[in-house]
Amino acid sequence: MTDRRIVIAGGHGKIARHLIKDITASGDRAVALIRNPDHEGAVRALGALPVVVDLEHTTVDEMADIVRGADAVVFAAGAGPNSGIERKDSVDRGAAVLMADAAERAGVRRFVQISSFGAGEPIPEGTDEVFAAYLAAKTAAEDDLRRRDGLDWTILRPGGLTDDDPTGEVALTEPPLERGTVPRGDVAAVIAALLAPGSGDRPPRAVGRTLMLTQGSFSIEDALAALP
Repeated sequence: MTDRRIVIAGGHGKIARHLIKDITASGDRAVALIRNPDHEGAVRALGALPVVVDLEHTTVDEMADIVRGADAVVFAAGAGPNSGIERKDSVDRGAAVLMADAAERAGVRRFVQISSFGAGEPIPEGTDEVFAAYLAAKTAAEDDLRRRDGLDWTILRPGGLTDDDPTGEVALTEPPLERGTVPRGDVAAVIAALLAPGSGDRPPRAVGRTLMLTQGSFSIEDALAALP
């Protein structure tokens, strides 16, 4: 039981809801940042403290006040499948940069960012313009995070997300990795493992790394242990 405070941007999303369960089961406290006040009851029922805030219309100072004193920040927000090009940039890039700025200003070093397969790669010709904007936004958010010396960051690029039951068996490696799918519950479990505190002189796991994630044949513990 560690009793740490973890702030999750996009706290009512499907991955975040799994993550809240994992965090609270280990004795840590989850703070779920949500845009819609109607979701307060749902995240509270999972064990998280809801904080209503619009990531597209808040300031770095306001967000720094929210995250100050936390042990880690997880960026799990996204504009969603029905959003247009403008919101892909304002959420998937802009809100990610805002959260990183706020974490730095508040002195919260540990930062895990959920990205996507396809980020950091050339966008294939003929890609739908909205999906291309999504990949461009994720790439820009990754590039911004890599430039920050004030954060112990990890970027996680999951493959195609499913609502299948989690298996606890994954493929987790630095790029490249063959495309595949992964249950959202397994993505959350990997994030929870990445958030495990270091011991002694050992920093938290996978700091300064970009990791690809799909369903695979290794336990999460073994997959993390196998990282060079």
